[in-house]
Amino acid sequence: MTALAPSSPHAPLAIGPHTVQPPVVLAPMAGITNAPFRTLCREFAEGVRGFGGRPPKGAVSGGKGLFVSEMITTRALVERNEKTMQLIHFDASETPRSIQLYGVDPVTVGKAVRMIVDEDLADHIDLNFGCPVPKVTRKGGGSALPYKRPLLRAILHEAVTGAGELPVTMKMRKGIDDDHITFLDAGRIAVEEGVTAIALHGRTAAQHYGGTADWDAIARLKEHVPEIPVLGNGDIWCAEDALRMMRETGCDGVVVGRGCLGRPWLFGDLVAAFEGTGGPAAPSLREVAEVMVRHAALLGEWIGDESRGVIDFRKHVAWYLKGFAVGSEMRRRLAVTSSLDELSAQLSELDLDQSWPVGADGPRGRTSGNNRVVLPDGWLKDPYDCAGVGEDAELDTSGG
Repeated sequence: MTALAPSSPHAPLAIGPHTVQPPVVLAPMAGITNAPFRTLCREFAEGVRGFGGRPPKGAVSGGKGLFVSEMITTRALVERNEKTMQLIHFDASETPRSIQLYGVDPVTVGKAVRMIVDEDLADHIDLNFGCPVPKVTRKGGGSALPYKRPLLRAILHEAVTGAGELPVTMKMRKGIDDDHITFLDAGRIAVEEGVTAIALHGRTAAQHYGGTADWDAIARLKEHVPEIPVLGNGDIWCAEDALRMMRETGCDGVVVGRGCLGRPWLFGDLVAAFEGTGGPAAPSLREVAEVMVRHAALLGEWIGDESRGVIDFRKHVAWYLKGFAVGSEMRRRLAVTSSLDELSAQLSELDLDQSWPVGADGPRGRTSGNNRVVLPDGWLKDPYDCAGVGEDAELDTSGG
């Protein structure tokens, strides 16, 4: 895709001792940003992978963006849940190693952070205060938690204290809904407790992923907490969107979530755009199909079972094929494949000479909005009453 030169040079993003240049972060996404997907995104960002080939083993290294794990539950980590221990595995080439933690109990969060430090499990910790899904918010977690200001402060204090020299960042939303906006208060608390950087998704929990992200809120947060970097998140579908967000909001970096679903090469486009270099042409369907098979193969290697890897890949099929002329029957067949040979054979039946379709860079993933946010009983009565929130409110599984 054609690279777009930035309107002005962008300073490198500093996350503690780590320099992130260009200032681009892969958003944690449950069931998506596992090690295989991070590998694909990093390959394109590093330029060691283009379309039509597999990079040599060990070719990927850090230095072009920051790629965060999917959500890790603090209780599950402390209890060494088998699934969780697999999710925190990083490839030897990943640097810095970035883990996102979810928790609602300060004590448990503190234990998890100290475990990460003591066992050298990561180089950066991000805290999840943005997830809007009911199973998280009904426990008072994710995007519900910043409403309880003392609880937010206690969690941040435990995390930063326990992390020592490891940088701690946080990702949040504007608030629960338009009547319960929390991001400015949360930003100030974060600064006071020593958080290194803040990422703001410009939507409320009630909006989920519907409507349009409020980039003005990102600009307001940047003005409100000039002491630390602020990253913007929401509606970045192509490289130009990232540059425009930084121009319009003054934010220090961008966090890309749904925009890279079925588009891991977006990180190569972003690097080219920020560096002002010539980017690759948009891929043909043949090149997209090669990436699809590579993605499924990586999942199989990671899981240790080819069939399970292909089955896990099924959820990505529609995202990769969005905009291409692929009939409903073929889409259905692709969505039930269970081996790499079957996946490759099905893809070979497509018109692989199709060029990149116009308008294919639009929204993908969940887009529903105006949802009722599921909260603990009485949660909104008093933002300073945190009674009843404790270890029993922790989720016991990771990955969202």
